[in-house]
Amino acid sequence: MKIAIMGAGGVGGYFGGLIARAGMDVMFIARGPHMEAINRDGLTVESGLKGQFNVSAKATDDTVSLGHVDLVIFTVKMYHNSEAIETVRPMVGPDTIVLTLQNGIDNGDQLSTAFGKEKVMVGMAVVQARIEKPGVVAQLGHLGSVTFGEIEGGITSRGQQLRELFAQADWSVELTDNAMRALWRKFIYLTGSAEVNAVTQITYGEMRTLPETRALIINAWHEIVDVARAKGADIGDDIIPWCETSLDSFAADGMTSLGNDFRAGRPVELEGLTGTVVRMGAEIGVPTPIHSTIYALLKPAALRIESNLSK
Repeated sequence: MKIAIMGAGGVGGYFGGLIARAGMDVMFIARGPHMEAINRDGLTVESGLKGQFNVSAKATDDTVSLGHVDLVIFTVKMYHNSEAIETVRPMVGPDTIVLTLQNGIDNGDQLSTAFGKEKVMVGMAVVQARIEKPGVVAQLGHLGSVTFGEIEGGITSRGQQLRELFAQADWSVELTDNAMRALWRKFIYLTGSAEVNAVTQITYGEMRTLPETRALIINAWHEIVDVARAKGADIGDDIIPWCETSLDSFAADGMTSLGNDFRAGRPVELEGLTGTVVRMGAEIGVPTPIHSTIYALLKPAALRIESNLSK
């Protein structure tokens, strides 16, 4: 199977690195110093789960020359979707599968519009991972799993084939017959915790042990739960306890990627997370006062980052 990793950052680098270590045919779609370092020195993965390893990986920014591939694993930040879709397009043939492992709730819809729903599968990655420096990706703590499946639900033969492939690459992987449920649950957890982290700029350990901050996160989750249920989403009755368990599972000294990106002045996924909750709530008449307030607090900083990067 010919595999392309669209986005060789933390998520794509870690899971793609495992695929490369298993000896499979994989190409990382990257650019700039990261691409150059991968081609020169290979990709190094520093993992709390798998140890440190280096693979003789290949990276390119020229997808036209690659031709069609069998599988695209789509891991870019949501604000890069439009550009990344066009980058991927030359690689998508009649039988190509495009699997998104991104944050957010509507990436599958965007990919389906671009390539057809029959080509798209959706999944969620639960992992703390980041680029340490060009050519080096770090996976932190003990979380590093993927849950994926079909947008319309059910178990298919292609899903089973991919599950076997990922298992051979030493992924911790689950094929689910209700992938959208898994995505909604992650969206609820991630948005509530990430936006509070972005505002407070404190660690996971501080967020979950300060009673007032933990209560704010829980109340933010409840708001998204109200929106999700109003939209008819299947999220399960245990969603809040599950979110709390997830919050307590991350490395105490870590931060969310949204919090880290605001701190570092990098582009942020505010619109795909908090902004999406505010917009969905307004569309269906569900109040989201916590998210509206946090969105108003973070939006100026997000715009400042965009302005600085465009200079």
